[in-house]
Amino acid sequence: MRALFKHTAGPELRLDAARAVPEPGPRDVLIRVRKAGICGTDRHIWEWDAWAASRIPVGIVTGHEFVGIIEKVGSAVTRYQVGQRVSAEGHISPGTGYNARTGNAHIAESMKILGVDRDGCFADYVCVPEENVWPVHPSIPDKVAAVLDPLGNAVHTVMAADVSAKAVLITGVGIIGLMAVTVAKAAGASRIFVTDVNPQRLALAKRLGATEAFNTYVPPPPREPSGRAGAVTPATPEWINEIRKATRGDGPDVLLEMSGHPAAINDGFTALRMGGTAALLGIPSMPFTFDLTNHIVFKAARVLGINGRKMFETWYQMEELLLGGRLQLDEIITHDLPMEDFATGFRLMQSGEGIKVVLSVNA
Repeated sequence: MRALFKHTAGPELRLDAARAVPEPGPRDVLIRVRKAGICGTDRHIWEWDAWAASRIPVGIVTGHEFVGIIEKVGSAVTRYQVGQRVSAEGHISPGTGYNARTGNAHIAESMKILGVDRDGCFADYVCVPEENVWPVHPSIPDKVAAVLDPLGNAVHTVMAADVSAKAVLITGVGIIGLMAVTVAKAAGASRIFVTDVNPQRLALAKRLGATEAFNTYVPPPPREPSGRAGAVTPATPEWINEIRKATRGDGPDVLLEMSGHPAAINDGFTALRMGGTAALLGIPSMPFTFDLTNHIVFKAARVLGINGRKMFETWYQMEELLLGGRLQLDEIITHDLPMEDFATGFRLMQSGEGIKVVLSVNA
């Protein structure tokens, strides 16, 4: 079969046209991939940054977002049949340990991730345990079914923060931040404020339902004659003052942090009202200074760390939102390319021209 794999401890991926088709074990399902989404994690692997170099084994088939048709089932599989259209949860739990047995399998110890710890879906076929398979409703098109994984991140973040009838601030409107806008609107958020440095994505956020969009780009400070950057006195950004004016002087009830950028995180907590809720999904590239005393302790903030999707509560929520016609995803899924054009897909993501890029494998 064809497969994209990490061929070297360096940038990019290679397409192998003669990779062996995986053989399902007794409780596994072999799926013929129709479409697969390129994720931010895949971009890290493509660029071979410090995280990828420390985590990804050379030789692995990457990718973890997909939809496909069941080709073969193991001898002990009872719930699925050949020919069914399915997706799958990419976090593969061992099924043992405290979290796996108490409703939090998505954060179980010894978790294996598709396309990170075991061969993934950038291939003609992918093999997953029966427990991870998700049957896709006929009304959900392939290009949407292929990105249920990142949509699940947005749904989990929004639902955990209980946004109904509340003013919400979303810091960072990349792929999942944009999804969070439409999910928060569908979940009953009263008003949605967003921040980012990309004017095009801010404009899209407004089309998806954001009340106000603030460009938080800050130009570098002027340089002194010596060539050193001049000192800048920190001040509350004007956009925070604008949000406070719009929220009785309090600030938003909920912060959904999607950027992972230190400035956005600090500013988001500064904007959050006293006693507000912060749900954090964005991942900083390195440790940074954070005012724990004022941002959390004195503010009495409720802080939620969000990891992946709840298995499988989030999947049921996603399906209901999609079947109810509550989500707008067409402008977020910007490109659908043949698998052979994978390099173009990654470059579109790197340039910012592509938001969510889907590869057609056997579609």
